[in-house]
Amino acid sequence: MSVPRVLTIAGSDSGGGAGIQADLKTFTALGVFGMTAITSITVQNTLGVFGVLDLPPEMVYEQIKVVVEDIGVDAVKTGMLSHEGIIKVVVKAIKDFKLEKVVVDPVMRAKSGDPLLKSSDERAMKELLVPLATIITPNIPEAETLTGMNIKTVEDMERACKVLHSLGAGSVLLKGGHGEGDKVVDVFYDGSSFEYLTYERIHTKNTHGTGCTLASAIASFLAKGFSLKESVFKARDYLQGAIKHSLSLGKGHGPLNHMWQFYPSL
Repeated sequence: MSVPRVLTIAGSDSGGGAGIQADLKTFTALGVFGMTAITSITVQNTLGVFGVLDLPPEMVYEQIKVVVEDIGVDAVKTGMLSHEGIIKVVVKAIKDFKLEKVVVDPVMRAKSGDPLLKSSDERAMKELLVPLATIITPNIPEAETLTGMNIKTVEDMERACKVLHSLGAGSVLLKGGHGEGDKVVDVFYDGSSFEYLTYERIHTKNTHGTGCTLASAIASFLAKGFSLKESVFKARDYLQGAIKHSLSLGKGHGPLNHMWQFYPSL
C-alpha cells in the first residue's frame, strides 16, 4: 500500500507553532507523508511576526513541480500566500499539474494580529484561488474580509458560507473560534446543506497555529481516502485534542500539542 502524500504550500514559522512546521507535525501525527513548498520565511515567535522574506514566485512554482513530478501528491493544503505573484503561481501549478483535494486556508493574519497577506492582494485570493478549492477554511475575520459581511451569529455564518460557496469554492468550513460563549460552533456547507460542529471552548491562550493545523488535518484525511465530510469532522476532533493538550511555551500565544495522541502530557 502506498503512503498518502500531502503537500503544504505555506510560509515558515521560526517559532514552530504555525505554518509549515505545524503542517508537518500534523501530517506525521496523522500518518501521511508531508512535503513542502515554502512561500515565505517569517521571523516569528509566540509574541508576533517581526519580519517576512517572500521567496520568488518562480521558486515556489518549482518546488511544487519537482515534488509532483517525482513523489506525487494526493492532497494539497495552502496557507500563507503573501502577495498576488505567489498566489498566481500556486494557481498555475494547481492547474498545470491537475492537483485535486485542495484545502485552502485563506491566511491573512497571524494569531498575534500581524498581517500575512497584503490587503491589495486579497482580490487575487478571492478570484483566483478560492474557485479551485475543494474546501476553504476561513475564520470569522477572514470570512468577513472575503465576503464584506459583518458576522456575529450562526445565521450570519450560514449566509457567509453561501457567499463563499458562490465564489467557486466546492465547500466551506467557517470556523467559529472568534465568536463568544462557552461553545465553539463551526459551520460546514457543501453547497446543499449545513452541518454544525459544536465543541466546548477551551480557555487557553495557547492557540497558535490552530488554522494551519485544522486545514492540514483535513488534507491528511482526504489523502487517506475519507470523504470530505468525514475528513472535516475527524480533523476537528484532532484539533480539539491538540488545543486541550496545548503547550505553555513562550511569552505569548503558545503552540498546540500536535502529538497529543501519543504524548498527551508533553
